[in-house]
Amino acid sequence: MNIIVCIKQVPDTAEVRINPETNTLVRDGVPSIINPYDLHALEAALRIKDELGAKVTVISMGPPQAEGALRDAISMGADAAVLLTDRAFAGSDTWATSYTLSKAIEKLGAEITICGKQAIDGDTAQVGPETAEFLDIPHISCVRRIEEVKPELIRVQRLMDDGYDIVESTLPVLLTVVRELNVPRLPSLKGKMAAKKIEIKKWTSADIQADGDKIGLKGSPTQVKKIFAPETKKDRKMIEGTVEEQVDALIQELRCLKCV
Repeated sequence: MNIIVCIKQVPDTAEVRINPETNTLVRDGVPSIINPYDLHALEAALRIKDELGAKVTVISMGPPQAEGALRDAISMGADAAVLLTDRAFAGSDTWATSYTLSKAIEKLGAEITICGKQAIDGDTAQVGPETAEFLDIPHISCVRRIEEVKPELIRVQRLMDDGYDIVESTLPVLLTVVRELNVPRLPSLKGKMAAKKIEIKKWTSADIQADGDKIGLKGSPTQVKKIFAPETKKDRKMIEGTVEEQVDALIQELRCLKCV
């Protein structure tokens, strides 16, 4: 069984800065991490590998420095890694990103593709489902538990607002996962040594035979008009006293606001 895990290198959220001229995140000089949701996706793939046997390949689209995230994934137990890196990919929105990932997944081939629910820098939760649509395969979003995996069938629990659904799908399938699914493992010493030696394949748009009109800024139908960090409110007021006193004071504050 072949399992592909899509990961993204994102800025550490404690260090996010925005370029007011380009309306994009400033990544230069900012510490980067693997998107946290993607760590849960990788752990899910590794648990299937441990139980049933599988080859786990991690892929990422990004600049050359994203290779570090792929090596971190190898140190955790992934078997192979592919970095999609090409200046032609620059400026991709979720549609162009999903198309690019789908072309790489088509080339690699996989029974199961797993993505984090969303990336913490964009928070759109669109790339996983859109990738599945480009691949023309079923997808199940917000997976909180994988109940059973068979050669041609998978059964999972999908998180809902009022509980969860139990969903079955044939393979191939794409899953997006939530944090409740598992606790990601730490890299092993053996894994770290392997990560230093392994060759990370680097594919360009030509390697995946991508249509130049569907990648990068040219292939992105979404245009960002403005992005900004919300202003921090400084009019907070702490209410002291016992619980009863705090409740009475809060009611009085709310009444005052209503009168304004």
